[in-house]
Amino acid sequence: MNPIYKRIIIKLSGEALADSKDGSIFDREKLERIANVVKEIHEAGVEIGIVVGAGNIWRGRMADKIGIEQAQADYMGMLGTIMNGMAIQNALELKGLSTRVMSAINVPQCCEPYIRRKAMSHLSEGRIVIFAGGTGNPYFTTDSCATLRALEVKADAILMAKNGVDGVFDSDPRKNPNAKLLADLTYHEVVERKLAVMDLTAVAMLEGKDVVVRVFNMDHPSSFLQVLSGETIGTVLHKDR
Repeated sequence: MNPIYKRIIIKLSGEALADSKDGSIFDREKLERIANVVKEIHEAGVEIGIVVGAGNIWRGRMADKIGIEQAQADYMGMLGTIMNGMAIQNALELKGLSTRVMSAINVPQCCEPYIRRKAMSHLSEGRIVIFAGGTGNPYFTTDSCATLRALEVKADAILMAKNGVDGVFDSDPRKNPNAKLLADLTYHEVVERKLAVMDLTAVAMLEGKDVVVRVFNMDHPSSFLQVLSGETIGTVLHKDR
């Protein structure tokens, strides 16, 4: 395979790591499946960064229920992404891959602090960099983190791997059986139509930029390689042409 992207950011949801059967925050098989896919991509010569959410550990609606103020709740979510990043790191290293977890929140006993130039050096040297701790600031989602890191390290694409969703639709396919897949969208169209593909703040950051976002179903492990080989699956988001 001749990959169409040299450097990518893979965006995973925290739920992608959870055990759907017993409610555990981690599922060994899911972690191993992710590690196998990342190893295949790495062996194809692609430089890989990963951003993962914390929905398997902590969600904002829990804060509302308990009565925790939003900024505090956001910091709790950022700490959850560090736990998830370390779990992914372990799964990758079991496959013999060289990794670094870099956090926007300073936790030196667990991971490196995020330093842009150091991250770019790790990527260039073939290490897989897991970006944890969000942006280090409350009120920003991990979508914004993935976008920010992609722009900072000059990634070619963000691969948004969705659970059970084939791409971006004109309405919720879980509620509307007639929902239509939108295969090609500009960032402006996403903002204008308020499509629920990613945080609109993140989309606005990408307007006018060369980074492409690919949205596809991660339930099929081959999807990652299909995207990297240039196949038209899922949805492509891009700047105005």
